[in-house]
Amino acid sequence: MRAACVAWVALAAPATSLTCQDVEFEGVPYTTCEVAPREERLSLFLNDESGRPFGTFQAVEAAQGPLAFAMNAGMYHPDRRPVGLFRQDGQDLAPLVTQAGPGNFGLLPNGLLCLSDEGAFVVETLAYADGARTCDAATQSGPMLVIDGELHSRFLPDSDSRYVRNGVGASEDGSRTVFAISGGPVTFHQFARFFRDGLGLPDALYFDGNISRLHAPTIGRDDWGFPMGPIVGLLAEDANPG
Repeated sequence: MRAACVAWVALAAPATSLTCQDVEFEGVPYTTCEVAPREERLSLFLNDESGRPFGTFQAVEAAQGPLAFAMNAGMYHPDRRPVGLFRQDGQDLAPLVTQAGPGNFGLLPNGLLCLSDEGAFVVETLAYADGARTCDAATQSGPMLVIDGELHSRFLPDSDSRYVRNGVGASEDGSRTVFAISGGPVTFHQFARFFRDGLGLPDALYFDGNISRLHAPTIGRDDWGFPMGPIVGLLAEDANPG
């Protein structure tokens, strides 16, 4: 009961500025960072000015300034090139991938995090390809966790595939975005239900597992690990002081 109450408090009072906190849902700990994307400007980071991947939160900060929040944001090849679409400043740096394929990314439907002046949205890949939304910046990943309030049809309640996982959920109108990382191994089904039933978000996207990392200085968290590909973050200068 306590876990559900914590999650629904967040739903009842959407953040108007960056809010990072530890919560529980169905006995599983999670850390969430909620952003008000119409009031705070989320950014995507991939390469520095020389074209080399940033790879770490520290490298982003060295080049761009302090981060109020950051998280790995999509699957990548060994050389850290994005597996799917990566769009920045209105330009596609990596193409959209629409076909099924191996691994979690190819477990269709997959989708993308779309950033624009209207807010932040989670958009299914084929809907984006059909022109459902225009994005100033976007990062593709997969699978979708929640699609229009429904869990991905391939997720099994009794699955034995459990990993630390991270992802993002968004409201339909783009005004509320919540990034989450599990505090222990969870199934896709558990993780998707956290976004839908715990946070009340109709659309959510899986970013990755095992390499999942979070930078949240307001709660004293700064994860380390192998170099990353795409990163989503909120520069301190773009955060709403509240």
